[in-house]
Amino acid sequence: MRDVVYLFIICGKRQEESKMASVCKDVLCRSAVPEDVEPLYQMISGYAERGIMLPRSREVLTRQLELFIVAEVDGEVVGCGSLCKLGADLVEIRSLGISEGHKGMGIGSKLVEGLIIEARRQRIPKIMALTYEVSFFIKNGFDVVSKEIFPEKVWTDCIHCSKQNNCDEIAVLKVLN
Repeated sequence: MRDVVYLFIICGKRQEESKMASVCKDVLCRSAVPEDVEPLYQMISGYAERGIMLPRSREVLTRQLELFIVAEVDGEVVGCGSLCKLGADLVEIRSLGISEGHKGMGIGSKLVEGLIIEARRQRIPKIMALTYEVSFFIKNGFDVVSKEIFPEKVWTDCIHCSKQNNCDEIAVLKVLN
């Protein structure tokens, strides 16, 4: 993935000293670098322990680092996502996660936006994901589809998954214009 760098501001309400305060932060979205392997590993492991995301070892993250973008607030990695090519016309959003305390602020949507930009740059017209957060993806322009229309995914990853015969994730797809 070529260098992805953009800055945006998030604002939210936070309880401070018995009153609500408006809090705004700068968020930097950028391509992952070697120093991000450990925070990526910790974030993805947290989701994997809850059965929400497939685990990724530090070694795999190091090998696949160029596929990841991260969101950073005050120098801390607070979100991540990756784009994995499944075929000539299909990529998958993988390992999309946001740290606790930063959810619901639009960071996930900005990461998806960055991954869509990368898919367009690669001239790949279809982006899919398997998710438990269907409403998030619908809000970001994806449609719910049948998993079975993605044999590329089924035969590369699903055959190794413990949930293979009882998968409860929902497939979503966005076709780029």
